[in-house]
Amino acid sequence: MQQRGTASLPTSRNPEALIDQLLEQERRRLASEEGLRTEPVRHFKRPEERPFRRAERDRTTILFGGLTLKHEALIKGHLTGLGYRVENLPIPDAKAFHLGKELGNKGLCNPAYFTVGNLVRYLQNLRAQGMSPEEINDKYVFMTAGACGPCRFGMYEAEFRLALRNSGFEGFRVLLFQQQAGLNQSEMDAGVEFNYDFFLGFLNALNMGDLLNEVGYHIRPYEVTPGQTDEVFARVMDYLTETMRNPPSRPLTRRVNDWVARKGNVPGLLVMVAKLACQLWDEQYVGPFREAAKKLDAVQVDYTRPKPLVKITGEFWAQTTEGDGNFNMFRFLEEEGAEVLVEPVATWVSYLLFLARQFIEDRSGIREGKNPTPWYRVDEKLVYWTAEQAKSAKLALAQYLLTSEYDRLRRALGGTAHPLGNQDILRDLALGYYNSRSQGGEGHLEVAKNIYYHQNDLCHMVLSLKPFGCMPSTQSDGVQSAVTSHYGKMIYLPIETSGEGVANAHSRVQMVLGEAKSICKEEFARAVEGVGFTLEQIRDYIADHPGLSHPLVRVPHTKGIVGRAANYVNYVGNLMRREYAS
Repeated sequence: MQQRGTASLPTSRNPEALIDQLLEQERRRLASEEGLRTEPVRHFKRPEERPFRRAERDRTTILFGGLTLKHEALIKGHLTGLGYRVENLPIPDAKAFHLGKELGNKGLCNPAYFTVGNLVRYLQNLRAQGMSPEEINDKYVFMTAGACGPCRFGMYEAEFRLALRNSGFEGFRVLLFQQQAGLNQSEMDAGVEFNYDFFLGFLNALNMGDLLNEVGYHIRPYEVTPGQTDEVFARVMDYLTETMRNPPSRPLTRRVNDWVARKGNVPGLLVMVAKLACQLWDEQYVGPFREAAKKLDAVQVDYTRPKPLVKITGEFWAQTTEGDGNFNMFRFLEEEGAEVLVEPVATWVSYLLFLARQFIEDRSGIREGKNPTPWYRVDEKLVYWTAEQAKSAKLALAQYLLTSEYDRLRRALGGTAHPLGNQDILRDLALGYYNSRSQGGEGHLEVAKNIYYHQNDLCHMVLSLKPFGCMPSTQSDGVQSAVTSHYGKMIYLPIETSGEGVANAHSRVQMVLGEAKSICKEEFARAVEGVGFTLEQIRDYIADHPGLSHPLVRVPHTKGIVGRAANYVNYVGNLMRREYAS
């Protein structure tokens, strides 16, 4: 009896090819019986868009957003000084979130919805003012960070393009902030040249924004006159933004620029070394930061009012944005009587450098795509080892420069902000809880920072902000349960943010913050009792010494004391004892 399909069996001398042919034949037969289409699969390809060319620079505006207001103002000043037309997008709000959700795919994290919706709203406002979509596409571009993360962040670019198409702005150009052609891309005729000047100024703007944010958040809760901190900071930001736009001319920088202009075709490496020397030894930004510190001293503060110190960690966007994207959490904490310790962007940059260095160390001796070097070819092994060490040394140098430049600016601004955390120490703290090779989001940093800030008495409470369903932060939250069980007095609260649920989130924070407040008040009472003076006597002494009321007064940190007020009265009490003893 003949079986079905036997008459049309393919013939082949290769058994594997025969099996493939039989499988394909059966697949087509079944698809035909079920009425399924059998056309070749057309895989999605990223649409090619019109590039942004250098010739368009003077008539094209770069839209930029996604960081804090201070960061964005400084970056705008820097890019304007380089000759670009730049506009910052407003802080995204709940309306932007709902618009992004309407125009994009379902199930994405709220940073995508907020950011996409914010961009589309801006373009819709331009259209409402009379500009056509074609004119908008021609005169504006959007610059954002590129990503390839193992979470929904990796789909940001595709979401931008989908939402732009659905809102009538198909073809609007999205520039990814990725360094794909080295530090000098001028030969590409690119509209934005990701060269040495671009990155160095960008790094300075990030460091300055980080430090200004931290100092602002530590001054505002203690201001005597409500609103004075924001008023003074507005003037400081105008001054520093103009500094970024037109950096002050310093002797070494002036000589280097004159030398490059005279010599003409100076090798790029020499120019980079010379400009790096200017960065390290000229006080092009350190000097203006000292002036900013003098302006901030106009704010009058009272550090004898105890405030629980809340450290912010979590997913990068949620812990950085200052609006509805994290339920306006920073201002809410201040209204509830807390002092907020925000996370610097520089920590993220430092973490990326650490990961790159760790990757090189882990793969030491492995030559991608090549056979192992024979044991007797010592010369080849030495060449490859030297190349590996050179890469690692470059990353170590970059890490050192980032940390040292951050610290120079930190000292110029009064030295009250915290230095950057050491990535090796943070990695070691997370050992046993979170593998540093497990990447995604902030990886092991969320766990490490929780331990670090509690172990070193730097906060009363850690608040971790992350988008709803954020995969890396969800992993971290699972690990944090083990961490908190091993550190009995640790106060840690994870909050998932979205476009809704603000009342529930604020309620959860209020409940946990109440415990932190209680600990802070008890700590303050012990500090006052320990110095041997009453609070009234301490305040009278401060009134007789106006320098102690300056917001940037350097207060030593005492082991076992967390709060700024408790450390402050301990410091003032020691001054009083020494003065009265003499």
